[in-house]
Amino acid sequence: MAEPAALSQSEIRRRNLARVLHALVAGEPLSRAEVAARIGLTRAAVSTLVDELLRGGLLTEREPPPGRPGGVGRPGTGLLIADRGPCGVGAEIGVDHLAVCVMDLRGEVRVRDRRETQRRDGHRAGPDAVLGELTAMLRTAVAEAAEAGLRPAGLAVAVPGLVVRNTATVLHAANLGWRNADLGGPLPRDLGPVTVENEANLAALAELWSGRGAGDSFLHVSAEAGIGAAVVIDGELLRGAHGFAGELGHLPVRPEGRPCRCGGRGCLEAYAGEEALLRAAGLRPGPGVRVGALAARCEAGDPTALRAVRQAGAALGIALSGAVNLLDPRRVVIGGALSRLAPWLLTPVSRELARRTTVAAGGRSTPVPVTVSPLGPDGPLLGAAGHAVRAALDDPAALLRP
Repeated sequence: MAEPAALSQSEIRRRNLARVLHALVAGEPLSRAEVAARIGLTRAAVSTLVDELLRGGLLTEREPPPGRPGGVGRPGTGLLIADRGPCGVGAEIGVDHLAVCVMDLRGEVRVRDRRETQRRDGHRAGPDAVLGELTAMLRTAVAEAAEAGLRPAGLAVAVPGLVVRNTATVLHAANLGWRNADLGGPLPRDLGPVTVENEANLAALAELWSGRGAGDSFLHVSAEAGIGAAVVIDGELLRGAHGFAGELGHLPVRPEGRPCRCGGRGCLEAYAGEEALLRAAGLRPGPGVRVGALAARCEAGDPTALRAVRQAGAALGIALSGAVNLLDPRRVVIGGALSRLAPWLLTPVSRELARRTTVAAGGRSTPVPVTVSPLGPDGPLLGAAGHAVRAALDDPAALLRP
C-alpha cells in the first residue's frame, strides 16, 4: 500500500517499524519474507527495518526448527519480539485494593503485586495518600522487572471513575469519594508517558486485545463496588464527547426507586452494585466481605443469596436492554467481580434481554448473547498494562536507543 505523499520519511519509517512489530505480536516466529508478505512491503525494506529493531533490542531471532517446510534455499531465521528491553507498566486503583503489573512487549505479565487497602477511621484515603502508596508499589515492581532486563516504556492507571478525555483528571469517582482529582502530578514521570483511564474502558480493551473481541462490537460490563460498562463498536472503543461513555451503573432501572450515592434515584448500582447485593443477601459489607463471600453462599444453595443475585441480574438485564437497543452490539460480556456470580446471574440477565431486545439473524429474531470474560476481575489491570505495551508497539522508534 502506498504511503500518503504528505508523510515525511521519518513518519513512514516510524509507521513501518510499528507494522513489523505488530506482525509479530501473536508470538509465532516469522521469517523476514513472511513478515514482508504480511505487511505488504518488499523483503529488502523489511530486512532494513528488522535489522534496526534487532540492534535496538526489540526483536530477537532464532534458527528455524529442523524439517520446517519452506521455499527454495535455506529457511530464514525466525523473528520474535524480545522478552527483554521495553515493557508496559499497569496499575489499578480499586475501592479497597491497589494493584500493579509489568508486561513485556510479548504481552506476558512478568511482575505483579496486589495489596488490600482499608479506610482509616471510616474515611476513604485521598488521592495524594493513595498515589503515594501506589508509587511505592510501582517502584518495587519496576526494580524487580529491571532484574529481568526490562525497562519501563509507559504507565497506564485504571480508575473507577469519570476521567476527562485526554487528561489525567478524575472528574468524579463516587466510590472513592474523589472529585476533580488531577493524578498527573503525583504519578511518577520517569516510567514513560502516563495515561489515566476509566477501569471499565481498560477492561474492555483487554478483552478486545486478547483476540476474543477483535473487530467485534460488544458491550462490556465491569464491576467492583460500582458498575461500569464500555462500548466497543467494530473493534474501536466508543468514548463519547467527553470520555464518559458507558456509565451503566447510573442508568435508572426504577426511576422513583432507591436513592443512589450519585444523587439520583433508582440507578442500577443501587440494585446490582456490590454493596446493594451484599445487603440483599444478608451480608454486611466490610473488610473481607466481597462478592467472593456472596458466591460462596450461592454455591451452598443459600436461598437469600440466590434471590439477591437473581434480582440483581434482572435489574442488570433491564439496564442492558436499553443500551443494547440503542447501540446494537453483537454480544454482551460480563467481566469484573460480577463474573464470579455468572452461574446464577446470567440466566436472569439473559431472560430480561430476551424479553426486551432482539436482533435479526438469518431472517429470525435472536436474543443478544451474554458471555463471561475469562479475564474476570483482572481485566482493568491487564488492560492498563496492555495499553502501555500497545503504545510502545505503535511507536517503536521512540524506544530505539541511539
